Amino acid sequence: MEEIHFLVALSLINEIGPISQKALVKKFGSAEKVFCVSKDELVSVNKIGNTKAEAILNFNKWDKVKKIVENCKKEGIKIVSINDKNYPEPLREIEDAPFLIFKKGELVKEDIFAIAVVGSRKPTKYGLRVTDMIVGELVEAGFTIISGMARGIDTEAHKAAVLRKGRTIAVLGSGIDVPYPAENYFLMKKIEKIGAIITEFPLGTKPEKGNFPRRNRIISGLSMGVLVVEASSDSGALITARHALQQNKEVFAVPGMITSNTTKGTHMLLKEGAVLVESAEDIIKELAPRLKGFINEKKKKDIILSKEEETVIKHLTKEPIHIDILTRESHLPLNKLLSILTGLELKGVVKQTEGKRFYLL
Repeated sequence: MEEIHFLVALSLINEIGPISQKALVKKFGSAEKVFCVSKDELVSVNKIGNTKAEAILNFNKWDKVKKIVENCKKEGIKIVSINDKNYPEPLREIEDAPFLIFKKGELVKEDIFAIAVVGSRKPTKYGLRVTDMIVGELVEAGFTIISGMARGIDTEAHKAAVLRKGRTIAVLGSGIDVPYPAENYFLMKKIEKIGAIITEFPLGTKPEKGNFPRRNRIISGLSMGVLVVEASSDSGALITARHALQQNKEVFAVPGMITSNTTKGTHMLLKEGAVLVESAEDIIKELAPRLKGFINEKKKKDIILSKEEETVIKHLTKEPIHIDILTRESHLPLNKLLSILTGLELKGVVKQTEGKRFYLL
């Protein structure tokens, strides 16, 4: 058997989590050697007690391992370990990063600029409309959209990205061969072509309830920040937000009607310090120090500007110019000018700095 078989085998041992799996491979140099050493050698590894050592020594699901590897090759599913250079870097940085991920589709370097969008499985029309609007703005600005393929806000976020031909990554709480919910099968197929489907669960894993809270740390781990659109006080979306805080990621929330149950969770996040979001501009401003001049160059070249936008650009340079000066020079009403500048900022053409000053990127 190849190393990949032993990596999969190690991931199938329920008693051993990602942190212990990484420690074992690091200690013995490979997953194969983990299955060749003695109990005493296994126990010598930090936090590997008798129970975990015996689980390794008694592992006997080799037929299942071979079947998983064979089916992954057949279906074009890549198995990526945390030590692989193709493992997503933002995810590698979290403490309990999955030891293995199963991936269909492709990840690209620009995916480090990603926003997770999560929310209620039973959203309101308002929630769906806001999700479509903000995701559209984020895609236009070049961000990758991460979500969990669940019904409701998750599905709407993926659809909004696909509709605008943007990149989106779906993180599953099941095996890739077990689409959940089933009605999203064709959406998954579209995502495979423009982004990626990711899961830490091997083929054949059913979408059991306990898988989803565990899945949520991957959603936040892949992103720069998590946007919660609608969530009740006990929503799984709040678990994703908590993971984001633990991972030192930003948390954003969209306000809603105070009489709606689907806003109890988002309003709680806002009270606790989440960034209030009315448009993608709020997210971009908050992340500005970390974006370091990020522009999706391809999108920038393809941008189509309106005549009004072209007019405003003529008055901008690489040096910040105050909004009052732009108002006088452009002869445009302040509200109209701010609207145009916001659009240009979302397109990656203009940037705003302190004191309402704008400059060309």
